[in-house]
Amino acid sequence: MRHARDGASAVIDAASQVLTIRGRSEPPEARNPDVAWGPRAVDGVWVPTRNGQRLQIGLPGPADDHAVTAVRPSLRLFPGVATDTDLIAQTTTTGIRLITVAHGPGAPAEFRFAVGLGEGLSLDATPSGGYDVVHDRYGATVGRFHAPWACDALYRPIPAAYDLDDSALVMTVGHREADALYPVIADPFYAR
Repeated sequence: MRHARDGASAVIDAASQVLTIRGRSEPPEARNPDVAWGPRAVDGVWVPTRNGQRLQIGLPGPADDHAVTAVRPSLRLFPGVATDTDLIAQTTTTGIRLITVAHGPGAPAEFRFAVGLGEGLSLDATPSGGYDVVHDRYGATVGRFHAPWACDALYRPIPAAYDLDDSALVMTVGHREADALYPVIADPFYAR
């Protein structure tokens, strides 16, 4: 059990150092009672929209993945969601951030986040590279997946982008082409 705690601490420390450097532009971790986490990565998370609906975000991971490590109510660790990859999930006051930690060049370049939209909601690309959750009838933005960013252990920017594949938001992180120093941190962030 100590090994699992030490591994979780190392992943959280790596991500915390990068997030501290990024400064005040980062949303603070906070407990959010409107966010409901599934017990495994494949179960995902349910997040609120501004109009009172909910959407489900499926996390990358094998279908037979093991239970999540709840570090505190606002922080969860999903180890081994892919080869050489862990996921740290934070609750914020307005949504969630999913910090993807690639530990080496064997980590995948693409990460799929299945999005289950509520009735009458759709995803619309933004000029910044993110996706708005739009209420189809009124055209109002009721949530947003902010444009992804990524950086390596030396805080150098790594290319990151979203594509929409059916109902999945696919984040591509160009860590292999960038000659990155690992770990590489990539950050999908959803806010209502």
